[in-house]
Amino acid sequence: MQEINGAPDMDVLESNVRSYSRSFPAIFTRATGSIMLTNDGRKLIDFLSGAGTLNYGHNNQEIKAAITEYLASDAVVHGLDMATPARLEFMETFKSVILRKRDLQYKFQFTGPTGANAVEAALKLARKITRRQNIISFVHGYHGMSLGAIAASGNRFYRAASGIPLGGATFMPYDGYLGPGINTADYLRKLLTDEGGGIDSPAAILVETVQGEGGINVASKAWLQSIQTIAKDVGALLIIDDIQMGCGRTGEFFSFEFAALSPDIVVLSKSLSGYGLPLSMLLIKEELDAWQPGEHTGTFRGNNLALVSGTAAINIFWQCETLSRRVKRTGDLMRSRLETIASKHGNGFAVRGRGMALGFDCLFAEISETTARKAFEKGLIIERCGPVDQVVKFLPALTVDDETLNLGFEIFEESLAEALKHTATPVA
Repeated sequence: MQEINGAPDMDVLESNVRSYSRSFPAIFTRATGSIMLTNDGRKLIDFLSGAGTLNYGHNNQEIKAAITEYLASDAVVHGLDMATPARLEFMETFKSVILRKRDLQYKFQFTGPTGANAVEAALKLARKITRRQNIISFVHGYHGMSLGAIAASGNRFYRAASGIPLGGATFMPYDGYLGPGINTADYLRKLLTDEGGGIDSPAAILVETVQGEGGINVASKAWLQSIQTIAKDVGALLIIDDIQMGCGRTGEFFSFEFAALSPDIVVLSKSLSGYGLPLSMLLIKEELDAWQPGEHTGTFRGNNLALVSGTAAINIFWQCETLSRRVKRTGDLMRSRLETIASKHGNGFAVRGRGMALGFDCLFAEISETTARKAFEKGLIIERCGPVDQVVKFLPALTVDDETLNLGFEIFEESLAEALKHTATPVA
């Protein structure tokens, strides 16, 4: 049996479907803040953050203390959707600290533990309410791997793995997809209001304010506001997928706040628990809570341990605007640094994003793949995204310190420079 760092080879033990262990071939044993340690003593800077699940870093000590105290008390960890103090406290805290301060009113629905579970519930509810089947989603969008969620996602590689025809969704061009001179919201309105447009009236419009997996594509305030108006005018629900970009990633707690949106349904997951524990939920406008008891269910709905950590995260980071200001400041520093690197190493490279979700478009997958691989060898974990993984994605912890951030960017620039020397792909 082959071994990795003295341990059994993943090739022997685990399915071929695994992916991150291929990109980052090591055994990770400990992690604190923005640093991960391997069993052979390597120290790596983490700019992946659990694909956006660890916005507050690894093993935040205050959140850990809340979890430890809860476990030590023999309180209920798993209770289906039965009432517990942990469940009630989470909802009350979220309502008072997050919703009320933003003048938002929603009911909570805890779904299965993944973001895809929450997307499935949102689509199902929208179809139930409107008695329509069609979902408007957007080119390069990504909403999960289960059949309903992947039907509304654009990537052909992921769609092909489903093994059956995927229907129920109509894809429209995202903001900027057809170039700066074409308003794709106007295009969507024209088709949806044309009786001969060939598109079934939609149950919902499902959109990310920043497309994460699609390549860090950013929608403007005006475009998002137009999409909200269109949804209302055609009798469709507006569903914001805030799974990766929510919980502070773009600066405000919700990524749609800057556009003053009031979505009918908000989908949250990833950093909702604040500690990497599985937790997903919908925020539903009260008048749209059309479920009958037990009509949508699941064994793991609102795991109490994740609710405890989620409550702690809200109390620690969202009682005031300190973290929000920090994200905006750090995001500006990240963008400036990446733009300097882009202009230095290739005229065709592009930087885009919002807050602390940034993408560095290498134009060619060969460059981004080599860069990410060399970065890992030098001590930096970065992921790739985009239609052919040509974009290097930066999702550092929102709490990362400046020294670690700068060191990470130094490693990235060194890795990019080496990648350009060893790839024959031309740069525009």
